[in-house]
Amino acid sequence: MGKLYLVPTPIGNLEDITFRAIRVLKEADLILAEDTRTSGKLLHHYNIDTQMHSHHMHNEHKTVESIVKRMQAGDTIALISDAGTPAISDPGFLLTRACVENNIEVDCLPGATAFVPALVNSGLPNDKFVFEGFLPVKKGRQTRLTLLSEETRTIIFYESPHKLLKTLGHFVDYFGADRPISVSRELTKMFEETIRGTAAEVLEHYTAKPPKGEIVIVVGGKK
Repeated sequence: MGKLYLVPTPIGNLEDITFRAIRVLKEADLILAEDTRTSGKLLHHYNIDTQMHSHHMHNEHKTVESIVKRMQAGDTIALISDAGTPAISDPGFLLTRACVENNIEVDCLPGATAFVPALVNSGLPNDKFVFEGFLPVKKGRQTRLTLLSEETRTIIFYESPHKLLKTLGHFVDYFGADRPISVSRELTKMFEETIRGTAAEVLEHYTAKPPKGEIVIVVGGKK
């Protein structure tokens, strides 16, 4: 019986990968990558020449069965996403569940993920928190925001730059203009920044200065 490794990859700075992760990627029989072009740059940087196949949200339902059969036949497979830890707002859950159901060993390595540094450097309470990932784009968004407006724990969201202003506006409407917020973008990269303030203040900042790059929003819970 083979094995599945879930291997975190850097969210920006290529140095943010463990020695163990590099070894696993070199020793695996196959690497499943969300985007082989993006992951190819990382593998080239660390001289990893393991065979790579595409595994993303558009094909994972179709490929899970064949991947499970390969592990049942003895292959060791490593799953990576474009950045961060697989299955955190990225593909990984379906394959992991299938492995568990078929008694195939799963080993998730510790490593990079965007929401942890964003939470820790936000200055907001981090003893208890809720990870929401991406909000629904349309259907269910209002219902979700209404529910979360009563949440007392710190809340973490992922957001794209072109939707940030809309989301911050909704936070003002549903959570209140004075709700404390921290927005971290481009974590670990050259132009990394974290903007902290009330929902209204952060909205004003990004209205004047349109954001770029990957974004994590941390919202204080209701008092």
